[in-house]
Amino acid sequence: MTMKAIAAAILAAGLSVATVGVATVSAADQGTHDARVAMMKKIGGATGALAGIAKGDKPYDAEAIKAALTTISETAKVFPEQFKPGTENASADSEASPKIWENMDDFKARSAKLGTDADTLLAQLPADAAGVGAGLKTLGANCGGCHQNYRVKKE
Repeated sequence: MTMKAIAAAILAAGLSVATVGVATVSAADQGTHDARVAMMKKIGGATGALAGIAKGDKPYDAEAIKAALTTISETAKVFPEQFKPGTENASADSEASPKIWENMDDFKARSAKLGTDADTLLAQLPADAAGVGAGLKTLGANCGGCHQNYRVKKE
């Protein structure tokens, strides 16, 4: 997947650049459409920050890369908790496919893989923009595969 394709996928998904940081959701918000969207925006924002570096739009910044990868890792690890039984109809605007609840083990495994891949990149921090781009391809493939299986695109 090219950097343009990854950037286009992020934009097409309607994910805005959000502040890079730890995904936090209050107990009252868990499982809500808004909580899910907020967490996806955190991942989208972190991915956007990495894409900016990979494309050369932003200078290489090891601390920004670490922050983005940490956000992706931490958010991916807790994201499936937002899909508890009984939250299938959290919102009419939801793009969450019913397949999530039908294949919860696979959904959790995909999210865990995204977190693990972000951890691997964090441990072996890319040394330049090309390395960030290569790592972004791996992360993007994880995101795309999950969206393909578990996202219903709203018109």
